[in-house]
Amino acid sequence: MKNTVIQGLVILLSFFLIWFGFSQLDYMKFFKIKERTLNVENKLGDLIWDQISRTEDVVLNDSITKTLDSLLLPICNANGIERDSLKVHIVKKDEINAFALPNKHLVVYTGLIIDCKKQEALQGVLGHEIAHIENNHVMKKLSKELGFSVLMTAASGGKGGQMIREVFKTLSSSAYDRTLEKEADMTSVDYMIKANIDPKPMADFMYKMALDNQMPKGLAWISTHPDSEERAKYILEYIKGKKLTIKPTLIEKDWNHFQEQVKDL
Repeated sequence: MKNTVIQGLVILLSFFLIWFGFSQLDYMKFFKIKERTLNVENKLGDLIWDQISRTEDVVLNDSITKTLDSLLLPICNANGIERDSLKVHIVKKDEINAFALPNKHLVVYTGLIIDCKKQEALQGVLGHEIAHIENNHVMKKLSKELGFSVLMTAASGGKGGQMIREVFKTLSSSAYDRTLEKEADMTSVDYMIKANIDPKPMADFMYKMALDNQMPKGLAWISTHPDSEERAKYILEYIKGKKLTIKPTLIEKDWNHFQEQVKDL
């Protein structure tokens, strides 16, 4: 009887040791895959930005970059987002556009800054792109549309930069799917509410852009984010009845000066 009990305990212990070993192996595999994915994401983002910085007119004016940063800070501070983790770049370009890249790069075109009538509209767009970054939408989109093997090849510098250009084109000129877009919209609205920023100008911005059925090419942010009128409506519906505490980030004079500086570039 005693031997039977001991044998049973040995078998039970062996089972748990084997289970533990396999579970650890799975975790190691998981973390290796996760690490490899993160490495690909980091390399992709840096390679794409390197290509943009060599071919586009990057704005380095301290006054302009610091003012944009002051518009971002309330969103980051109120929502537990580490500001220094975001790599924010301003590019001198007439297109009304902003887009997220892998490795937390966020590119803002001067055309967007100039076109936004209110600072809150710009903050809403920036919040939308930050939501894409924070919710890992960027890599989800690329993996779905291009495939992870293509992204690995691009990150390794394959085909002389041609694949990097293809990745960049996918991010800057084609839409996320409806689910990810709505998630980014609503996340941005929540960001703004927590930061005491009025979300209504974001909806107004979308609605204004959607009024022109034949959108000019310059309205890149709207053309790559379809159904703008519908999105404006569900944002307004979401905030209806909410008690909002609103405090502009910049005084009107400073916002106007910021836009004038950008126009004069």
